[in-house]
Amino acid sequence: MNPLNHVAIIMDGNGRWGLKNKNSRNAGHREGLNTVEKIIKETIKNKIKFLTLYAFSTENWKRPKKEIQFLFNLLESFLKDKIEDLNKQKIRLKIIGKKNFSTKLNSLLIKSEKKTFRNKRLQINLALNYGSKTELINAFKELRDNKEKINEKNLNKYLETRNLPDPDFLIRTGNTNRLSNFLLWQLAYSEIFFEKKLWPDFNEKDYNKIIKKYKSIKRNFGNI
Repeated sequence: MNPLNHVAIIMDGNGRWGLKNKNSRNAGHREGLNTVEKIIKETIKNKIKFLTLYAFSTENWKRPKKEIQFLFNLLESFLKDKIEDLNKQKIRLKIIGKKNFSTKLNSLLIKSEKKTFRNKRLQINLALNYGSKTELINAFKELRDNKEKINEKNLNKYLETRNLPDPDFLIRTGNTNRLSNFLLWQLAYSEIFFEKKLWPDFNEKDYNKIIKKYKSIKRNFGNI
């Protein structure tokens, strides 16, 4: 049975779910938060230590400004309402990606990280304004500036995910089969599960089914 320490998720399909069910993309983003809470609870039940969620990519700035603002307002409300509860549950929140938002949101993100820093039950890595290509370019620049030898060990020191194990598996919901510039280096040997359901429809049963399947897979890592 494969050990399981780190799950990564591309939460795709919120907008499409909202248009289909509520005639509003924003309604889908709001509904997607309910799924996030369910998956967090199930991750704790399965004693998984790291959960990385792709919330907003460097490419998502191309979306309509009103939708982007709604997403950030939703995130602000979530943190204000839930950070105390996350802290009580011994959950650590870490942001990966550049904090290039409003002063108010940046402050709230930093405050949430500091408040939960010592928690070890579960670490949630929230990928915000994150792009793997940018991450890798920045890591190589730091290697150059520090005049370090270019190798895998040294590069890992400058990634957003330094000190984290690579994801054991990735889930992407929304019936889309691509990585969308997410953890390209870290996912090199991760198992990948593409799920047809839109993120708001994804549930605990679906999650546990994937966990069970992952644990039974023979992982070779290039070996036979």
